[in-house]
Amino acid sequence: MFQNSGKAQDQSKNHLYSRFFTTELNAGITSPSNYRFPETDLQKSLYLSLGSTNADNEDEWAYRLNRPKTGVSLGVIDLGNPEALGYGISVLPFAEFQLLPETFKDLNVQVGTGASYFTETYDLETNKYNRAISTHLNWNFKLFMYYGLTPKSKVNWRLGLGYIHNSNGHTRLPNQGLNSFMGGISAQLNYTTIDESQKQKDSSSFKRSTYNYLNAETGLGIRVLAPLFNTQKPVYNLNIAYGKVINNTFKIGVGAYYRYYKDYQDFIESDNKLTQENYPEFKNNPYGYATNLGVFGSGELLMNHVGFEVNVGLNIYKPFYALDYRINKSYSYIIQYDEPPTELAYKNLDWYYEFKRTVSARMGLKYYFWSTAKPRRNNVYLGGHINANLGQADFTEISLGYVYNFNFN
Repeated sequence: MFQNSGKAQDQSKNHLYSRFFTTELNAGITSPSNYRFPETDLQKSLYLSLGSTNADNEDEWAYRLNRPKTGVSLGVIDLGNPEALGYGISVLPFAEFQLLPETFKDLNVQVGTGASYFTETYDLETNKYNRAISTHLNWNFKLFMYYGLTPKSKVNWRLGLGYIHNSNGHTRLPNQGLNSFMGGISAQLNYTTIDESQKQKDSSSFKRSTYNYLNAETGLGIRVLAPLFNTQKPVYNLNIAYGKVINNTFKIGVGAYYRYYKDYQDFIESDNKLTQENYPEFKNNPYGYATNLGVFGSGELLMNHVGFEVNVGLNIYKPFYALDYRINKSYSYIIQYDEPPTELAYKNLDWYYEFKRTVSARMGLKYYFWSTAKPRRNNVYLGGHINANLGQADFTEISLGYVYNFNFN
């Protein structure tokens, strides 16, 4: 998908415009998030998007990624039940890539990550079965495929099909999340004509290049421990990484992280039977048992000032997660059966626990203060990430990072 070819370069003849404005109408279903989830009618949404085709973009990343469209969408969402689920508004930066440039040039995949606001949230007294959304502000993820019906026209009519997810990143519980499956039609209005001299560079203009980097990052996260301990507490995060940047576009590396969970220490120091009966040694060093050490592999796409990063890691040390898992598994039992949990729900640590305790994940966006289009020795960035145990949100984080680049080839 991200590789350029001779055929892909021929598509420059179809790039008559450098900017576009899209109106998109979708309809679909919202998957029930929990037992007795409110009934919903058809979900409906309207998206307005403004963006660039990058046909006249001279940066190397645009060439290496086969001229993806980039932009931002504003969405208005009717979830099909105004009383229980309300309405949503989303702001979503996105990138759109040709899926099969050599065979189906008009089939694209769009990936977007941003924020959403919902008018209705979970309430124990008045809205207790909407366990999907418990905060007004949430993370928003969109994965859509589009097929262009009139790709060479000034107005390109397109069919779309895809998936949308909304959740708060474990900043308040319950946080089952909204999962929607949608389809629709959109009209992409192209404007700002470009001429031959403004179109993308030939592949001979870019030679393979590499350089190494060292990265140091500090972050502040927000999370809650469990529905019965639903006060937001900080997570302090420190990452270091080493790796390589290829063609000023693809950033890969390995690293290590250290994290401290304030809610873990507070729970250990509280007067609770779970700790006293099962993990009395935690009382001897509450701070130490509230920490987390791990290693990770990282992949990032560099697009001028913006970076999209995905990390997968291994937790080497996270002792409190055994308690975290037991407490939240008990709540999952309540969600599934709508009754108090059994003793087993508190005490059973199964194979899934071992998997979740071991595998960590992290995904987010970075904004670099200086462009990454050309190599430079030093750079600084701000980041926003969601961190997870396997695929389940652990905490939401903002971060500040420094990058030192060297060995330019």
